[in-house]
Amino acid sequence: MSDGTSTGVSGGLGDTGARPEEVARRERAVRAARRDEAVRAAVEQGLLGPDAPIVGLLDVAGIRESAAELRAAFEAVTAPGTSVLHAFAVKATPLVPVLRLLHGEGIGAEVASPGELALARAAGVPSERTVLDSPAKTPGELREALALGIAVNADNPQELERVDALMAEGASASPLGMRVNPQVGGGSIEALSTATATSKFGVALRDEGAREWVVRAYLDRPWLTRLHAHTGSQGIPLALMAEGVAATYALAEEINERAGRRQVDTLDIGGGLPVNFASDETTPTYAEYARVLREVVPGLFDGRYGLVTEFGRSLLAKHGTVVARVEYAKSAGGRPVAVTHAGVQVATRTVYTPEAWPLRISAYDGEGSPKEGPDVVQDVAGPACFAGDLLAVGRAMPLLEQGDYAAALDTGAYYFAHHYAYNSLARPGVYGFAADGSGNVAFATVREAQSVAEIVAEAGGAHADALTSPSGS
Repeated sequence: MSDGTSTGVSGGLGDTGARPEEVARRERAVRAARRDEAVRAAVEQGLLGPDAPIVGLLDVAGIRESAAELRAAFEAVTAPGTSVLHAFAVKATPLVPVLRLLHGEGIGAEVASPGELALARAAGVPSERTVLDSPAKTPGELREALALGIAVNADNPQELERVDALMAEGASASPLGMRVNPQVGGGSIEALSTATATSKFGVALRDEGAREWVVRAYLDRPWLTRLHAHTGSQGIPLALMAEGVAATYALAEEINERAGRRQVDTLDIGGGLPVNFASDETTPTYAEYARVLREVVPGLFDGRYGLVTEFGRSLLAKHGTVVARVEYAKSAGGRPVAVTHAGVQVATRTVYTPEAWPLRISAYDGEGSPKEGPDVVQDVAGPACFAGDLLAVGRAMPLLEQGDYAAALDTGAYYFAHHYAYNSLARPGVYGFAADGSGNVAFATVREAQSVAEIVAEAGGAHADALTSPSGS
């Protein structure tokens, strides 16, 4: 897969006369077929097997399709000539080849740490297409960002004071703004809700005196030209996301009116489009969200404001799969249990909060082909040494047997980022794939599997005597 492209994967999807739902259904079928081809080819080519019992797979064509859908959705609702930057939330899939692929598809990077900034720079994402949004930026991080010309959204008054001091030292090409919390409410997952009354992010606009403080902060600083809010997340309905954007837009209008000029020229509306984990259907879509925004906040798209988005999960989730070998098949209490090599180390949220993060599991046989047979209610367990390490409980699917494979679907976002080193389990290798629809699949290494030697090194192997030598006693 020399250029990361695939051929023949989308042909015929846009046939004249096909209804939108028919096109969507056929697209889902093509994506599922590519996934099946990739699992089979991974077994045939030795990426999966007894000595390589877990692997992550990324569908390159699917990622490209999502990027194109995002761009098209906002192009359809914005005035011609509007500046729009779609910045991928690096935390969702912090892998340099993924960031490079997205950069090639016109997507920038939203970073929230020095590590994420380093990944974006390693991927070749230019400073002018990078946004820094961390709630705990150090003076050094701020100084670096301003020196590079990276857009920065200050999170709070104390951080703004640090930016003041740096700006007093010299001019910067960085677009600068403030993050605000419109406090419009939370969604179904409390831990991910960023616009509640007590969220840790941004300046809480409905707190007493806060709105006036924000307006005054802008009037006193002509170099504050952006306004940022992020309401979306998994479990947040589109209407609530739009309400948060509307509140931010209204604040920008107020600032500009009181300034007597268009001081705020760009609105960063964040990301957080929810993902459907229940089926292969992509819902909601970027186009649906853009239409809701246009209905609720029409002035956002009339060309007076540039736009920045920060989508992450919705760009990658549907295009990643974690595949793990069934090491043993057993029974407990009359229920079959498939013990696999994918558990808490790759699906931490699913294992600890399964009600919020359920995953679909597909069964494949030892050859990597979709497994057939009657559905059997069974558990799919991981390798960690605690009872709750379960990917699925009481799931009906063809019976998984020793040597089969269990595939956790929709794991392209966060599941390659949240490695949890319980039991010193290794990070799995991640491979991008291109399938041509005729059984030919090419793989490219995105991240090599972590070796045992690397685990030892991370665990202080070079300092084995530190606590027993005279200097450490």
